[in-house]
Parts: sequence; structure tokens; C-alpha cells
Amino acid sequence: VQLQASGGGSVQPGGSLRLSCSASGSISTMKSMGWYRRPPGQPRELVATISAGGWTDYRDSVKGRFTNSRNIAQKVMYLQMNGLKPEDTAAYYCSGVRGTVVYWGQGTHVTVSS
Repeated sequence: VQLQASGGGSVQPGGSLRLSCSASGSISTMKSMGWYRRPPGQPRELVATISAGGWTDYRDSVKGRFTNSRNIAQKVMYLQMNGLKPEDTAAYYCSGVRGTVVYWGQGTHVTVSS
């Protein structure tokens, strides 16, 4: 399975973006999928996850602002990001776990700046 992230861009603080992660194959058998980000000069961090059963979890700093969802039929996972802050600036990566294999998409950059 190949994952492709898209939807990044530059926005002002308080703005919104929706990231998409398109899969080349079925995502229904993914044990979990998620979004990670790597802020400039910092290590990668987990942003949000969605389980096979649709349960979502978020890092504290994005709770209430980000929403992770998926459309299994369209083989797409989304990250709706509202109320963006400068500290959300990062390269965002999507990932999926099937069995013991972790799949990664390429990064899509998000810049939040006035």
C-alpha cells in the first residue's frame, strides 16, 4: 500500500486546512492509521490516530482543533485542522499499520504565520 499525503499550505493563525492521505489499496484492514508531524528542528511527534473501529485519539495540544476521519470506500484519511497556531507549523506525514508493517506517506508542509 502506498500512502500519499496532500493538502498542506500556508495559512494565517486561526485558519484552517484539511489534509488528505490517499491510499493505493484498501484501508479497511489497517489496524490503525494516523498523522505525525515534524516541526522545524524538532523530532517527529504523533498528532492523531484512528483505529480500525474508528476510535480517534489526539495529542493534547490539538484536541478540540483537529479532527481525524476516514472514508474507507474512497480509501482516504483526513485531518481537518481548525484554529491553526504558529506552533502547528510542521511537515505532516500519514501512516498506516497493517499487521506488523508500517506504511508511510511523504510529508505535506503546513506553515502557520501572519
